[in-house]
Amino acid sequence: MIRFGLRLAVAGGREALTRLLVIAAAVAIGSGLLLTTLAGVNAVDAQLSRYASIYPHASTDGGADPLWWSTRDDYFHGAQIIRIDVAATGPTAPTPAGIPSTPGPGEFYASPALRDLFTAHPAAELADRYPGRDLGTVGPSGLTSPDTLLAIVGGTPDSVGKLPNARQVDNLGNTPTLPETTVDLILGVVAGGLLFPVLIFIGTATRLSAARREQRFAAMRLVGATPRQIAMVAAVEAAAAAVAGTAVGFALFYAFRGPLAGIPFTGMPFFPGDMSLGLLDTLLVALGVPAGAALAAQVSLRRVRISPLGVTRRVTPRAPQPYRLIPMVLGVAVLVSAIGFRPQTSDGQAAVFLPGLLLIMFGLVLAGPWLTMVGARVMARYANRPATLIAARRLADNPKAGFRAISGIMLALFVTSVAVGVITTIIDERGPAPVGSTDAGTVTTVFDEKAASVPDALLAELRAIRGVRSATAIREDPDLMDGGEGGMIACADLPSAYGRCADGASVIGVPLGLSRWEESASPATIWPSAAITLDELQRLPVTSVVVGTDGSATAVERVRTVLEIAFPTFWVGPNVPGDFESDFADTLRGWEQLANVIIIASLALGGCSLAVSVIGGLTERRRPFSLLRLSGAPVRVLRRVVALESAVPMLAVAALAIGMGLLAAHLFLRAQMHYTLVAPEPRFYVIVVVGLVACLGVIASTMPLLERVTGPETARSE
Repeated sequence: MIRFGLRLAVAGGREALTRLLVIAAAVAIGSGLLLTTLAGVNAVDAQLSRYASIYPHASTDGGADPLWWSTRDDYFHGAQIIRIDVAATGPTAPTPAGIPSTPGPGEFYASPALRDLFTAHPAAELADRYPGRDLGTVGPSGLTSPDTLLAIVGGTPDSVGKLPNARQVDNLGNTPTLPETTVDLILGVVAGGLLFPVLIFIGTATRLSAARREQRFAAMRLVGATPRQIAMVAAVEAAAAAVAGTAVGFALFYAFRGPLAGIPFTGMPFFPGDMSLGLLDTLLVALGVPAGAALAAQVSLRRVRISPLGVTRRVTPRAPQPYRLIPMVLGVAVLVSAIGFRPQTSDGQAAVFLPGLLLIMFGLVLAGPWLTMVGARVMARYANRPATLIAARRLADNPKAGFRAISGIMLALFVTSVAVGVITTIIDERGPAPVGSTDAGTVTTVFDEKAASVPDALLAELRAIRGVRSATAIREDPDLMDGGEGGMIACADLPSAYGRCADGASVIGVPLGLSRWEESASPATIWPSAAITLDELQRLPVTSVVVGTDGSATAVERVRTVLEIAFPTFWVGPNVPGDFESDFADTLRGWEQLANVIIIASLALGGCSLAVSVIGGLTERRRPFSLLRLSGAPVRVLRRVVALESAVPMLAVAALAIGMGLLAAHLFLRAQMHYTLVAPEPRFYVIVVVGLVACLGVIASTMPLLERVTGPETARSE
């Protein structure tokens, strides 16, 4: 039967060969995207693991000389620079990844991207922060991405041991990765958002012309074929096309792996080697796709296995019931209840929110056919054209078939709407200081160890930089635990751009950066008087230096460089308000970009699934359509029928999925952060609209087939 099935697949005439090629092409696209998704998950995992290795935990088991290690953050033009200070305590100390040997005092390695910045900008803005001998470039094994800005700087054990967050490590090969729950959640959402549409596409392709094959296999049953033989022939026929398509899919993946790795899906491009496939991934696709195709073919022939006459005794499927809405309603109720109950741990939060989100996702898929049926009945009631009435009646009679091809679009749009809604709101709430504000031009360095004073020569050097308007030393507030602002200065030293003193005050309490959290500095700010004298103020240690600039990048970066050279033990490099927020926002925008990629890919897959479904429907209904043409129905009416059957459910599903996604995002934000949802940026809606229009275009491309397969000869031949 295997040989007979292969013969039917490749020698069954033009129709069989066309069906084989279409299924193979669809499976090739689907399996190629599936491989890209799995490789992308592996790439993100590798990227996150290498990022975590930059922050190793202390470990000394006595097997080797320990390596002193301190990781600190710096910024340049709003981009994060990771600085790692290391010092070997003996000849057997481990070597950081990506470099041939541990640098000694006065030596450093730099990543390729950081070296490019050294070349492109004056040394006083960046390169002077790393004085000493340049030993070379950090290799890919020590970088999270080709764009990573990283410097590995050598020092003595005594100097590195005094740096913030310094630790001793003797085994860099066992550095911990990021928390499994976080990584699994991120990668699970990414993979699930794209895998489901891919599987829907492959399943739809393998069901192409299912009704025509049912009739052929039913005829074989009538002449004596057993159900097992029919199942074998169907499985061989579907698997043959799937095997060919999967092989082409592997070829497509390896042909485009390099360009795909260069796309910053997560805000950073991947190294091509990170886009790799494990043995399990390869076997999953190479064996799973053909096996799934064979299984789908057998499931589609269940009526033939029951009885060879089951194909002719077709009845309207049972209508979906309203109980399908229950899981979706329960999911929303879980998220609503979480607003009043906020677990303190991340695991507890995941235990509350993940079930709610999963319930909504399951509920959307379960309720989809019922919603399709209700929408079709409403459309039929208000239909004023024959095409609308025919399309609505067919959707109402078999809503499961109408919803099946677009279920992947629904889930992908829901997942990405949740992600985009949350990310957009967080960026809006915690974004950087507005360009042009006083805060945006303020450079602040907070000392890790308090200093007795700041040399006047340093303040003079800072004020001499072009674009610098003020340089102020902030002293420690002894009443900080009793509600103090954080620092103190004399009224005479307060720059006018940052406010004024209360009447009669000689010493005032101020924040360490001269602006309060989420409150921009302003000349109208009035600072309260402090209950100490000027003499007492001078005896307090200095905790920070605040430099006001005109906000130009040149002035800001030159000030950073001077401060880092003067105070080399910084924890976070001299920063302007918004440095951390900008970097955090860039990371979130990377995940938002990945969500947009999922939207585009899922809509493209949805369009292809709909196109395959339309083609299958046309070939299966060519006799009814040909009879309609013979009775006087114009071809344009039939085209409207096909377009409405595909477009109406897709557009309705897209609106519902986005609405439910933004609702879930709002409930999550209210419960977790007390934020109110901020509407996604217009580009999100543009991407969705363009994707949906592209899907409609793909559907429209199948319309020429309608006229060819519904001619009068079709009615006569059948």
